[in-house]
Amino acid sequence: MTALVVDLANVMGARPDGWWRDRAGAAERLLAALVALPAGVPGPDGGSLRIGAVVAVVEGAARAVPEPVGVRLVRAPGSGDDALVAAVDEIAAAGEDVLVVTADRGLRARLPGGVRCAGPGWLRQRLDAGDGMTDAGPG
Repeated sequence: MTALVVDLANVMGARPDGWWRDRAGAAERLLAALVALPAGVPGPDGGSLRIGAVVAVVEGAARAVPEPVGVRLVRAPGSGDDALVAAVDEIAAAGEDVLVVTADRGLRARLPGGVRCAGPGWLRQRLDAGDGMTDAGPG
């Protein structure tokens, strides 16, 4: 089983769908889609991925969104990158396999060795295929 850790702001920002007009609303829609993500999905390497836990890091205006059942929220008091690295360190130290979703190269370089990464496009593809749900915001 793999813990899926999502850089929510980075994934939202990867699709120019108007998310910036309502960051909290866009975060809620993306979190709802994560709740519906099946436990077994094609992994970024083409193999099978079994998701045991979903962790989403929220920052800024998205910090106030409600925590949905099935997704653990990490509410970054400051830097979302710092909060994500701390969460990944904790999960990896517990011996769990981790897959981080972010396109941020600087963030990827800060992750512990052995932590795999996938880009937002991979996750968007899984969400769009999983239940037809998208997080498209207003107009």
